Amino acid sequence: MSIDAQRATRTSTTLAVPDSPIWRLSIAQYHQMVQAGILTDDDPVELLEGWLVTKMPKNPPHRLATQLMREALAQLAPIGWYVDAQEPITTADSEPEPDVVIVRGDRRQYRDRHPGPEDVALVVEVSDSTLQRDRTMKQRLYATAGIAVYWIVNLVDGQVEVYQEPSGPASEPHYARRDDYRREAAIPLMLDGESVGVVDVEAVLP
Repeated sequence: MSIDAQRATRTSTTLAVPDSPIWRLSIAQYHQMVQAGILTDDDPVELLEGWLVTKMPKNPPHRLATQLMREALAQLAPIGWYVDAQEPITTADSEPEPDVVIVRGDRRQYRDRHPGPEDVALVVEVSDSTLQRDRTMKQRLYATAGIAVYWIVNLVDGQVEVYQEPSGPASEPHYARRDDYRREAAIPLMLDGESVGVVDVEAVLP
C-alpha cells in the first residue's frame, strides 16, 4: 500500500469514529429532530450544554444502583412529588436524562413538556465510567440551571456525593457545597429546603 493510501485509510478510520461531543444544537433544534423521528428513544444520545453527546452503556452494578435509588426515594417522596428514572428534563441549553429525579406535582402535568429546573428538587447520576463527565459537564449544567441538590452515586469510590448551593448562570458554574457519604452514613433528603427523611447509603450501593 502506498504512503498516500495509508494516510487516506488512517484519515477515513479517524473520521468514521466520532468523539463526543459530536454536534452542536439548540434545544429547539433538538426537539425538532425528535419530533421528526430523526432521533428516537433507541438512539443513545442526550443534549448536554448544547452538544449531542453519546450515553455510555450501563453495566449490571449501574442498573442495580439506579433501581435501588429509585425505590429508596419513592418510599420517601411525599404527596406532591414523584420519582422518575432515566427520563429527560429540559434546561436552557440541555436535555439530560438523569438516572433518578424527584419532580414536583403529578406526571400528567408534563404531558406536553418535560420537567424544567423549577420543577426538579433533586437529580441523581449513577457513576462508574461516567464519573468524570458527571463531576464536570453534568455538574456545570445542573448548577447553571439552579437545581438545588445534585447527587452522584459514585460506584468507583463506594460513596454518594451530595452537591448543594448552585451558582446559577456564571462564568464558572458550580455547587458551593459538597458532602461525601460513605456506606455507613445516611443522607438527609431535602425537598424545597425541608428534610423529608434519610437515605441509607448502604441501601443504594450494589
